[in-house]
Amino acid sequence: MAAYAAAMAQWYPLILLLHLSCAIIFVGAVCFEVLVLESFHAHFDADTMARIEQAVMARVRRFMPVVVALLFLSGFALFDIRCNGFTCLGTPFGWLLSLKVLLAFSVLGVFVTSVRAGLRGTMDPCRFRHTHRIVLGLMIGIVILAKLMFYA
Repeated sequence: MAAYAAAMAQWYPLILLLHLSCAIIFVGAVCFEVLVLESFHAHFDADTMARIEQAVMARVRRFMPVVVALLFLSGFALFDIRCNGFTCLGTPFGWLLSLKVLLAFSVLGVFVTSVRAGLRGTMDPCRFRHTHRIVLGLMIGIVILAKLMFYA
């Protein structure tokens, strides 16, 4: 078991880089959709906006599932390395990490529901906006918790 921990610790910087890169892509895409794309509603009619949002979603559906999968897989690995299984959970760091994981799984739930709605054709513009606002709020919480973990 010690050899496994040592081997995983060696990979920690690369796993962390992958995790942060995926997080930046994911948060950046959500920020774009909330802060930029939503502002287009004031400039375009409903039909044009629906086509723009459909085009964005078609593009996002091509790469975002891979980004989210890598984000969670790297997150599991980082949790295992930093928490040594579940031994850190009673510490202040562990509480922050647990809350961060809870928020991450909430994001995953919203993401999966959103993808399913898109595939079924039930993702209307109102649901699109609210879904992305919820995810952005959760992601801001995750980023804040991630930074707070440095001080725990």
